[in-house]
Amino acid sequence: MAPDAGPPLALDPPPGCPAHGRAPGGLKRLYGPGAQDLKELYEQLREKHGPVAPALLHDDVPVWVVLGHAENLHMVRTPSQFSRDSRIWTPLLDGMVKPDHPLMPHIAWQPICAHAEGDEHKRLRGAVTSALKAIDDRTLRRHINRSSQRLVNDFCEKGRAELIGQFVEHLPMAVMCHILGMPGEYSDRMVHAARDALKGTETAIASHAYVMEALTRLTALRRARPEADFAGHLVNDPAGLSDDEVREHLRLVLFAAYEATVNLLSNALRMVLTDPRFLARLSGGQMTVPEAVEQSLWDEPPFSTVFAYFAKQETELGGQRISKGDGLLFAPAPGNVDPRVRPDLSAGMQGNRSHLAFGGGPHECPGQDIGRAIAEIGVDALLARLPDIQLECGEDELRWTTSIASRHLVALPVHFEPKPQQDVIAQPTHGEVPQPRDGLPMIPPTTGWSTAPPEPAPPEAVAAGPAGAAEAAAAQDATATAAAPPARGTAAPGRPNVWRRLLAWWRGY
Repeated sequence: MAPDAGPPLALDPPPGCPAHGRAPGGLKRLYGPGAQDLKELYEQLREKHGPVAPALLHDDVPVWVVLGHAENLHMVRTPSQFSRDSRIWTPLLDGMVKPDHPLMPHIAWQPICAHAEGDEHKRLRGAVTSALKAIDDRTLRRHINRSSQRLVNDFCEKGRAELIGQFVEHLPMAVMCHILGMPGEYSDRMVHAARDALKGTETAIASHAYVMEALTRLTALRRARPEADFAGHLVNDPAGLSDDEVREHLRLVLFAAYEATVNLLSNALRMVLTDPRFLARLSGGQMTVPEAVEQSLWDEPPFSTVFAYFAKQETELGGQRISKGDGLLFAPAPGNVDPRVRPDLSAGMQGNRSHLAFGGGPHECPGQDIGRAIAEIGVDALLARLPDIQLECGEDELRWTTSIASRHLVALPVHFEPKPQQDVIAQPTHGEVPQPRDGLPMIPPTTGWSTAPPEPAPPEAVAAGPAGAAEAAAAQDATATAAAPPARGTAAPGRPNVWRRLLAWWRGY
């Protein structure tokens, strides 16, 4: 045992510690036959133990489950008391956690920012956040939209689709490969490899190796030929990451973002397809797609629990005495339904982003805005193209794969009226764009904006492509402005569909 791991476990643990009460009627297992419905199990634990409850992981390894909203936030925001470094975990030091433990891939310490502390955490996390901040939001949104259009084109003419396999599992991978700097690696095989590696099947090791080979090639390529993508920024960051550190953080971002966004996108789509409140509000304009996505983050966070935090010293949390070296599960799913925060679960949470879906404190998810953008634009594009889309089975027939970490929707079959394919560069529609009717300008006349139709671009601009057309349009605007300057105190004349263009620009079309 390490010298600072505390005293050895006694044969009869004191009351309050996670190992206490293994007799009948004692601790609940978070695995096995009695744990098929973890939501119900968490509520049983809450009722019996309060906001922090003792439980057992696989092989009956003791752990605390943090069920309270405030207690979860305190834990993740207090690095002086709780760490992500599993090397201080008493059951691991005592040999209770074997190398082949099912949760070891989640728990084992790695030299990445998610497990680091102090100056090392600042160095690694700083490189990741700087690389993420360098991503242009408008370019990203445009790529998400175009990727969505390509995927919808694959099934829009058939009138039926299985959205998980044909849309949800592909869109995040297409976007993440683009962000990381390896768009050429996106393929059905990459999607399958990522899903297989995350499921932990018999071929998971080979699938993980396939993904890592792609990330290794990307790291070497960016070291030799830097580009302004995520991998290029990591390689060139002043923190001086080694090739191993670059590759491991590429893996961290790819897998974490992919799994979280797949679950978020599937949950949001299921919500708008099955909950009549949301579908009606979306159609009637009372609830936006971003609000629906945010509601799903409350009701079904992408990760149910996160492995794990470890007590650096003896402390107290939620009325329980936590010993040095104890493990604790950060639990967004039960924390989000804490009755002290949400006494009425049927009440909408519009405008409230205080959920636990993206964590908090030093290890809060740095890419949460990317995940939101993928879900929002993906749902928006799908509904715009297929406005009559409906679930093809009963909601009670939907199936899930459930683990301690997350719930993953297996399939989402839908049907709709067949639609033609669409240019992936165009703004998504489900028909021809209607022409503005005379006498109904988009902008009230008091604004001073013109409603006259725009002049067509000259042939030489069309021949020169989008750039030439843009230059010609700019020249026309400049000429018009010079010929008729606005009077003082009045708004400058604008183009007829300027608001639509601004909206399209913001959405990335």
